Parts: sequence; structure tokens; C-alpha cells
Amino acid sequence: MYNMYNQSDLKKIVNSALVNLTYNTKSDRLIDPVKYVLSMGGKRMRPVLALMACNLFSDKIDDAVIPVAGLEVFHNFTLVHDDIMDNAPVRRGFPTVHAKWNVNQAILSGDVMAFITNECFLQSPSHLLAKVLRVFNKAAIEVCAGQQLDMDFEKATIVTQDEYIQMIELKTAVLIAASVKIGAIYGGADDRDAEMLYEYGKNLGLAFQIQDDILDVFGDMKLFGKTAGGDIIEGKKTFLYVRASEAGSLDQRKKLQDLYLSDSFEPAEKVKMVTEIYDLLNIKFLSEKVVADYLKNALGFLEKVNIAQERKEVLIRMTFSLAGRDH
Repeated sequence: MYNMYNQSDLKKIVNSALVNLTYNTKSDRLIDPVKYVLSMGGKRMRPVLALMACNLFSDKIDDAVIPVAGLEVFHNFTLVHDDIMDNAPVRRGFPTVHAKWNVNQAILSGDVMAFITNECFLQSPSHLLAKVLRVFNKAAIEVCAGQQLDMDFEKATIVTQDEYIQMIELKTAVLIAASVKIGAIYGGADDRDAEMLYEYGKNLGLAFQIQDDILDVFGDMKLFGKTAGGDIIEGKKTFLYVRASEAGSLDQRKKLQDLYLSDSFEPAEKVKMVTEIYDLLNIKFLSEKVVADYLKNALGFLEKVNIAQERKEVLIRMTFSLAGRDH
């Protein structure tokens, strides 16, 4: 009988690994922002999913812990740089790195996190290192491509739903997918099962990002740790904006575009007016339905993994917990 870890246990294991990371540098100024951003919390979704996938196939997860902690370091590195690009003042209820220190410090400390990630992966069993690095590097390059598309969309007048889905698949979903696949590889999964878990993770990641878009407007900001309607204030084209642009009348589309382009409204008023358009078009319900569809797809791929059903229960619970996530 395998030892099955629950989500809470795995999060504690990941947090312990992150706290105990060693940094081969004598510069506290370089590393202090790294420790700061890793101490902000979060669900540790990527490494936890990786360890869950590993645990599907093996009760021996120890060899995977430090490498998958690297996934969390890399994810937070992307957040540090994203926050600079978005000029975001707050992340998870804390000042962002560039707000607490400065932009140059945030860039440099973010850069070193990418190499700390590599150091984590180098602690993989030698026969798996090349395989997991190929999966990770492919995802890391795609994340950068997704961020480029996100920046391109800021200047675009029209972004279609398909274009938006492609962007979030690259920017968010592929790293979640790669995390699950990497965990499966550490657990000894065959190539087919690892690929099914990749597809599971990709669909979970798409649901996760659209849910994030919904929470930005309709979530409890005290729990979410961001400014209410922050994406609207910044003029970011989220799934809700794209869906409303496609569903609305010509007048509603024009009003939405004008609101996003205008600097003449107070932030709270801008959020209120955009939200009113979303409410008229039932955008929250329509977006939640898309989330549910992606979660259903994710569970369909998980079903195809050649492992006893009871062993999948932890991952199934993790999937369903997405809708109630706090950040």
C-alpha cells in the first residue's frame, strides 16, 4: 500500500524545502528580495501538483522535493518581472519587490531566481535530469512567449477569445502542465501516462487563469490579496473583457473599449462602470461555465491515467478546490 500524501502535507514539505534552500552568494542584498517573495505564501500549486503526480506512481517522493521546489522559484521569478511590467504595487497582500526595493533590484533578484531554479533541478536523479529539463525548458520558453502576447494585447484594439486562450495557455497553463508531467516522471510514470497528466494540467491551468480573471472583479479582495478590479484599472484584456467584447452590442463594445482607453475616470468609477457592462451581459456566469468545462476536460484526462481510481482522489480533490481558492 502506497503512502498517499494530502495537499496540506505536501504544501508543508514544499514550504520547508523553500525555507531551507541554500544560496551560493555572499550578497544579502541580492538574495533578500528572493527570500521575501518566497515568504509571501500562496498555494504552492505547481510543486504540490508535481508531488501529487509523483505520489500517484510512487510513495518515494523525496528525490522530487528539491527539484519541484525549483518550479515554485521559477514561478515567483516570473511574478517578480510581471509585476514590474504591470507596475503592480501589491502581490498577495504584500508590496511587490520593485515597490519595496526598486526596479533594478527586482530585475536582478528575479534574474538570479532563474538560476536558482536550475540549481534545484540539478539535484534530480541523474537518469531523469535531461528528461525533466527538456519538459521544463520548453514550458519556460512558452511562458515567455505568453508574456509577450500579453504585452502585445495591451496595444491591440480587438483580442478574440481564441487568441486570449492561446495566450493564457502559454503564459499560465503550460507551466502547470509541465509541473504535473515532471512530477509523474519522478514517480516513474510511462510516457503515455505522463502525457495524459500534462493535458490534465494544461486544462487545469486554463481553468485556473480564467478563475483568476473572475476573482479579480468579483472575488473577496481581502482574501485575494489584490486591488479590486486591478485588471480593469490597468486596462488588461482579461477573459471577461474579451467575452464581453464578443457578446455585447456595438454600443456596449464601444463603451467598453472607451472605458479601457480612458484616463478620465477615477479607478473605482471605472471598475464600477465596466462591471455594470459585465453584469448586463451575464459575463460572470458565462466565464464560470468555461471554467467548469476546462475542469471537466482536466478530469477526463486524469481518468485516462492507468492508475487505480482511489489513488487519483487527492488530485481530484485538488481540481475541485480550484473554484474556492483564495489566491
